[in-house]
Amino acid sequence: MEHDKRIQSEKGQQLLKRVRQICVQYPEIEEKVDSFGHTSFRVKDKPFVMLGENNNDPSIAIKTLKTTQEILLQQEGYKKTPYIGQHGWTTFDTDSLNWDEIEDYILEGYLRTAPKGLVKQMKK
Repeated sequence: MEHDKRIQSEKGQQLLKRVRQICVQYPEIEEKVDSFGHTSFRVKDKPFVMLGENNNDPSIAIKTLKTTQEILLQQEGYKKTPYIGQHGWTTFDTDSLNWDEIEDYILEGYLRTAPKGLVKQMKK
């Protein structure tokens, strides 16, 4: 069984680059690669976006509100993220990403994960 989800394809690298451009604008962001090779963007060591790859097929999962997740799951191109979907994590189909929406969902994930003090800094 293949466990290394490290991003290696050109499509995956482009996805990572674009997500990184969005995430770095938020306070106290850290990018980490876990032992399975997933790249995550974290605030205070808590992930809010994760990227991986399986057979050159990249994936992106975002920590959404459960109500957001419920709405997305009723549409094509979204699914509960394995193992962590019960916490609001939603996996997005990378073949049909709307980057304006992705940016909003990443912000939602950050705001859901960040401590209140960091959230207040963003509102200034």
